[in-house]
Amino acid sequence: MIINEYRVINNCTEAEYKIAQLYATAMASKNTTGGGEGVEVLKNEPYEKGNEKGQYTHKIYRLASRVPAWVRAIAPSGALDLYEEAWNAYPYCKTVLKNGYMKDSFSIVYETLHVDGSRGEIENALNISKEELKKRNVIIIDIAHDKIDPKDYKAEEDPKLYHSKKTGRGPLSDPDWQKKVDPVMTCYKLVYIEFKWFGIQGKTESFIAKTIHHLFTIFHRQLFCWTDGWYGLTIDDIRAIEEQTKKDLDEKRNVGTSPLEQYSK
Repeated sequence: MIINEYRVINNCTEAEYKIAQLYATAMASKNTTGGGEGVEVLKNEPYEKGNEKGQYTHKIYRLASRVPAWVRAIAPSGALDLYEEAWNAYPYCKTVLKNGYMKDSFSIVYETLHVDGSRGEIENALNISKEELKKRNVIIIDIAHDKIDPKDYKAEEDPKLYHSKKTGRGPLSDPDWQKKVDPVMTCYKLVYIEFKWFGIQGKTESFIAKTIHHLFTIFHRQLFCWTDGWYGLTIDDIRAIEEQTKKDLDEKRNVGTSPLEQYSK
């Protein structure tokens, strides 16, 4: 098992991020759906569990073309679908990813705490045990200056270039922007990765960790560069966008070629 804690510092408030992440999730889902692959939303509804209240989502990610060739070669048809359940009781969220074929032999579990005014300095934001702290790897993600794959680069999604007309934020061209920007908040994302398959466990867990790091980086680059899209929206606006997005995804998933085919090489 790999335990990684990703700390993503953002130039917004914690309250703004609640809207921003939901907006960016809807937009990103559209960009990775088509040709029989992508995101299928099964449920998106309020939930209550004891004193905890939030939004529950259940999704299927059909990602066959996104995994490396050596995994596709040994995996049977349909085994590459991921089933995601998420409980968003913001500012705390928990997400569980499973695979129907591997059942309990595969899981990605991540817990997230969103902290206003934080610059990634909290050493144990999610209060994990001393034993897990010894195994944990901390990765600070710089959305503006961390290197990304050239094929994923878009000038319009580059925080070093983007300037928000609505808020005046950006560009994040200063290498020390994380220490200086205001407002600021941090997403503390604790990720547990387990893949029990003799002979390829270590290689696959490392691949998954690298992929998660990449996805978190790209997602938050987009979130910042889409500020003028989400700034000023209400939660009712977001629910309307999510409902329309579900309809759009159902249509897009069954037509065209997969936007994920670029990852298959």
